[in-house]
Order: sequence, then C-alpha cells, then structure tokens
Amino acid sequence: MSQNELAILGDKPLFAEPRHVGTPFIPPRDLLHASLDEILDARRLSNDGPFVQELEVLLAEQHGVAHAVAMCNATIAMQLLFRAMGLCGEIIMPAFTFIATAHAATWEGLEAVFVDIDRETHCIDPVAAANAVNADTAAIVGVHLWGQLCDIERLIRVAENAGVPLIFDAAQALGCDCSNHVTSNLAGSGAVASVISLHATKIVSGLEGGAVLTNNDVLADKLRSMRNFGFAGYDRVASLGTNAKLNEFSAAFAIRGLECLESLTRRNRQIREMYQACLAGLPGLSFHAPATAKSVNDHYAIVMIDPTACPLTRDELLQTLWAENILARRYFFPGCHRMEPYASRPVERKPLLPATDDVAGGVLALPASSAVSLEDVQLICQRIRVAIELHNRVRESINQAVGA
Repeated sequence: MSQNELAILGDKPLFAEPRHVGTPFIPPRDLLHASLDEILDARRLSNDGPFVQELEVLLAEQHGVAHAVAMCNATIAMQLLFRAMGLCGEIIMPAFTFIATAHAATWEGLEAVFVDIDRETHCIDPVAAANAVNADTAAIVGVHLWGQLCDIERLIRVAENAGVPLIFDAAQALGCDCSNHVTSNLAGSGAVASVISLHATKIVSGLEGGAVLTNNDVLADKLRSMRNFGFAGYDRVASLGTNAKLNEFSAAFAIRGLECLESLTRRNRQIREMYQACLAGLPGLSFHAPATAKSVNDHYAIVMIDPTACPLTRDELLQTLWAENILARRYFFPGCHRMEPYASRPVERKPLLPATDDVAGGVLALPASSAVSLEDVQLICQRIRVAIELHNRVRESINQAVGA
C-alpha cells in the first residue's frame, strides 16, 4: 500500500467539499416555500403565531407531555426554566456536556456543580449525582447525550431521595422515547421538565430554537409569560420577563422537519450500523452504541479511541481526517470543568472527574446524519483503517509539520 493514499502523506483529500459532523437537514423546499408564503401573506412573523402554536402541539404530542413552550433557543429556554422554578443554590450536572448547560445555570446566579459520568453511556453517573447532594442543592440536571437517554429511573430516585427537582437537558434527544418521565411535581417527584434544542445541527431544526417540555400547567403558563416580557394579557405586564419568543419561519421550518423525523431516524440508524460494521476489529477503536435502540435518534456517530491500544492518538487521527476534509470533532473536550470560568475556581471547588477526563480525551464524533451518504461512510472508514495501518508514517508526518 502506497503511503500517498492519505492526504496527510501528500495525496489529495478524499473529499473536495468538507464532510461535517453537524450538517443541517433541509426539509423539502417546496413545502418550506409554501409555509413562507403563508407567513408572508398573513404578515404574522412572531408573537405566538399559528406556526409556533402548531409546533408546540406537535412537540408535546411527540414527547408525551401536556405542554411544549417554544423559545428562541435551548440555552435561553434553560435559563428561563431555572428562573421560573425560582431555583437558588447549586445545580448538579455532568461536566461532559455542551458548555451551554453550565452557562445557563451560572447566568441565572446558580452554581454549576460538576459530577462524573458513566464510562459506558457517557451520561451523568447517578451515584456521583447522589454523592454531590447537600443542603445547598437546588436541582439535578441530567443530560441526554448522543441522541440517547441518560439513566432516567435512577436519577428520579436520586432526586426523590434528595427532595429536589430533576430537569433534563434533552438538546440532543428530540424524538427519543422519553414519555411518562416528565411529571408535574416541582418538589422532586420525577422530572419537572426537559429542554430540547432546534438548533441548525440537530435532527430537527428551526434554524435556531428550543422548547421546554412539561406537564406542569402553572410552570408552562409562567414560561409563556416570561418569554414575552412578562405579559399576562393585552397591555398587562404581570411579572419580569424578556424576549425569548420563537419566530414563525423557525417554527414552520421545524414543523417540516418533524414531518421527516421517522425517515431521518431510520437513515441515521443505517449510518450508525454501517460505521459499526466497517470499523469493527480495529485496535483501540470502539463505536459507541446506544444501550436501548428504541429510545435513541442515532443522530451522532461516536467512536472512542483507547490510547493504550490504538496505534494513533485521538488527536493524531483527528488531524489525519481533517486533511481528508473529514471534519470530525472532539466532543465535549476538555469538559466544562476545564473551561472558563469554571477552570479558574479555587482548588477546593475543582472536582476530580476521572471518567469525564478519560472520555473527553478519547471521544471522536464522525460525520453522520445528513452530512454523509452511506458511500461516504464506507470511504471514511477506509481512510481510518489506512491511517491506523500506516500509523508510523502518519505520526512522522504530523511531527514534521509541528517542527517545521
């Protein structure tokens, strides 16, 4: 095999155009155009219009809850949820999550308390969450990761025993089978609410957007008022609020995406299964497979690189793939606890999170979903196999580039 089969060794890149981890899915354009025409003809662009109302109904039905309160994005949705619940004190959450989870709490004057994750699922470890509970604990946030659900039942028991509410960051889990796990009790029985994302890179997109899912009528009403400056009727402001409304075209875009959700999930599963088959048997490389297939949307293709067994480090493989225009990602490196402002906390407030550090150092997200075709997946896996076979030359090329 010639060393020039890899771009990092001098050959041309595999793909002329980049293959991204999160390429937005675009619903059928004729349907989008029809929705846009309807919005423009009605001249109703925002302020709880008919498309937002329809989206909320669809999201609530999809996830088996009474209410879906649409917002301009999931981060603001999480912030308003914390504020609407009147939380004060510490929020227990995993450090292995997107930084927005921690920032939303900090922005609302709460303290993010980071705990470790389960090495197999990459989700919050319920035992670690239970051990972190103290008199200042205001809530526990479980994060559904990689389009799979975290250990809901065990977290519910932890929250119930602690007497604190449970919230789910479900930004990556739209469409997952999580019905019957969101209750109406704000005192810690089950989960109070889940927050989903409609960001451009999610399985269903609203360009930007998010929503709070809940069965609590009072909480839903409060969130609807808070997202609209605190209005509680025409010309009547009843409380403090902000502008967190979702616009009509974003809602229409998401509705059209929801119409394609079943086919998107089915195709995602095909991509995941092909990655698993094509990467099987490689030393030190394992594909992260969800534990329960029916409760996942398979939107992410995640591999783990074991530095003690793989001939290349995760970052060496990453560089090799980028040279091929395969723009794999290090999710969620290096963990929230090692990012600012949390990394500058006093040493007594810096947790030891060995599982988080190991997973963050080994995770590699590969292009998936609408970013790739099945043929692309085969080609990507072939490049990974070649890179591992030619690991000595790959490492030498990388070292030479660093020293140049």
